[in-house]
Amino acid sequence: MHILLTRPLEDCSEMIIKFQSLGHKVSHLPLLNVEKTFYDEIEFIDYNGIIFTSANAVKFLNLNEINKTIKCFCVGEATEKKARSLGFQNTIAADGNVSNLKELIIQNYNPSTGKLLYISGEIISVNLDQQLLNEGYKIKRIINYKVTHNKNFSEKFVKELKKNMPNIIYIYSQNSADSFLNFIKFHQLEALCMDTNLMCIGEKTSSILNEIKWKKIFLFNPGEEEFLLYKI
Repeated sequence: MHILLTRPLEDCSEMIIKFQSLGHKVSHLPLLNVEKTFYDEIEFIDYNGIIFTSANAVKFLNLNEINKTIKCFCVGEATEKKARSLGFQNTIAADGNVSNLKELIIQNYNPSTGKLLYISGEIISVNLDQQLLNEGYKIKRIINYKVTHNKNFSEKFVKELKKNMPNIIYIYSQNSADSFLNFIKFHQLEALCMDTNLMCIGEKTSSILNEIKWKKIFLFNPGEEEFLLYKI
């Protein structure tokens, strides 16, 4: 089976190795560039809990002054794995869904415990901080990275892709979906997608690519990628 992965290499290198070990052909098309952004110095002592909605939020945060035993809420397993690799000890992970993360915070963190620090990228799909404010929490959002669309793809890669379109493509965000739609249209791949299965995180992500005719569209959570192979 031919699989196309679209996350930055750092975020999918293990999956590439895993799928190749299962005998699959894996192509890599990083749709987004991730860059650290400047943010004001954080007084970590003012916060009793921290929220990460991506592994990049953990990666681009200066952790020199933070107490690693602080209660740490992560959107999914990959984000939790990154947090734990950098020393966070008291982590709780949702299943990759921000709405579920909100409920996890409500169940495990009383507003009277203290202020929450929310670290995220520039563009978010759910206003988690506003939702938690409405629930009576004190929370501050810090933006520490941004993403831009990758437009530098080799002609050789595109030609090979046209000759052998993937059986499965994984798309992880609305940003990625926008970028991939532009890629498809620019390289005139619309007619070649009809035998490809599209795997998307969430309905909002899949809706962006609905105008392309796919063999089938599946919704998934991070961590279910290998499981989806057996649904094809």
